[in-house]
Amino acid sequence: MYVSDKMTPTELRASVGLAGIFGLRMLGMFLILPVFAIYAHGLPGGDSQTLIGLALGAYGLTQAMLQLPFGMASDHWGRKRVIYFGLLLFVIGSFVAASASDIYMVIVGRAIQGAGAISAAVTALLADLTREEHRTKAMAMIGSTIGLAFAASMALGPLLYQAIGVPGMFELTGVLALAAMGVVYAVIPDPRDSHFHSDAGIAPARLRDVLRDSQLWRLDFGIFALHAAQMAMFVVIPFALRETGSMPEAQHWKIYLPVMLGAFAFMVPAIIYGEKKAKLKPIFVFAVALLLLSQLMMTVLIQSFWGIVSMLLLFFIAFNILEASLPSLISRLAPARSKGTAMGVYNTSQSLGLFAGGVSGGLLSHYVGQWSVFAFGGALSALWLVLAASMKTPPAVRTRMFHIEPMSAEAARELSRRLIGLDGVMEAVVDPEEGAAYLKVEMAGWDEEGVTKLIGGA
Repeated sequence: MYVSDKMTPTELRASVGLAGIFGLRMLGMFLILPVFAIYAHGLPGGDSQTLIGLALGAYGLTQAMLQLPFGMASDHWGRKRVIYFGLLLFVIGSFVAASASDIYMVIVGRAIQGAGAISAAVTALLADLTREEHRTKAMAMIGSTIGLAFAASMALGPLLYQAIGVPGMFELTGVLALAAMGVVYAVIPDPRDSHFHSDAGIAPARLRDVLRDSQLWRLDFGIFALHAAQMAMFVVIPFALRETGSMPEAQHWKIYLPVMLGAFAFMVPAIIYGEKKAKLKPIFVFAVALLLLSQLMMTVLIQSFWGIVSMLLLFFIAFNILEASLPSLISRLAPARSKGTAMGVYNTSQSLGLFAGGVSGGLLSHYVGQWSVFAFGGALSALWLVLAASMKTPPAVRTRMFHIEPMSAEAARELSRRLIGLDGVMEAVVDPEEGAAYLKVEMAGWDEEGVTKLIGGA
């Protein structure tokens, strides 16, 4: 039965601990982003922008290849085992990159880092350790931690570059991953019951339907385009800031810190307005248009220091709004029992974008020029804008999950039918194997009491 109480201490410990694991790992990955291109340029083989881009993007390729398999492996071999193995790969990759004497070994290290693709396994473990009614809150904690880690890395990266250099940052990344392993062992409880959860796990049988959903693949293309543009940009931005502003890379935090704070200040009211007023699509389309504008303007302002800074602000306003709104749109548009599978495809698309952006940014800047990197981002953004403008207006719904007592398949179908008949319930899936009911309900009001009575009396 649904109980609208607070998280238990165990749930809170699991949520905070797993969010911390995500945060430590993401902080380690993003720290190098503002300075890596300049560091790599000084390595043997680093005079090739193509190889610099490949080193940046290699992480995304192996991440994309192994993210879904790791998630499914955790269903069979255990969540913590897969997480330990993935973090160990990340540690190995970090120290390989730290000890690299040329760009080629950095590429190898980055690829090994990406092979530690634990996102789906961590999400599945979180689902095992939290009740259905608190899972959305727990997932939001992870999402917030990732966002904070990215923002912090933009400012901390240049400062750490001055203090310990990029090899030291890779070593720090490895230490953070080791610390994450310690958190898994000492902080995260062992689940009493580990099983598949539709809202968090990847169901191979549902992949085809998710991939064929035109509304979902619009969003998958969007996250691909967003991270491709981001990664391509960081192949050239560190050089452009140094050349146009006569500012050493160790001082670039003075640019990124106010830019990230300003972007965050714009993002928060935009998301609140979009959610509360059911205007998420207009806000979303506006952010894609802003992304397109930042890329197009960057093609002509790449030789202007203040032009670059102003376009970075526009880019990160758009980036933050889109990063915050895309998961919400996936949740609203995905079928209730396919949410986990839809998020798995979405995360894989994100990783592919990191790879494609790094490689494309390196190739274009090497053979065409810096401006072409932003023309590439502009082309992706323009296509995304067309797809975003033509997508369906997402319904003003939210997903609610309820624990159910054991019942037959026939009883589950009857309960689903009766739930859909209640006011404000748009979709209901009762899964007796998972012991859960997944509902999509109107945000403006729904018969919560009726749902509780039906499920409690089932």
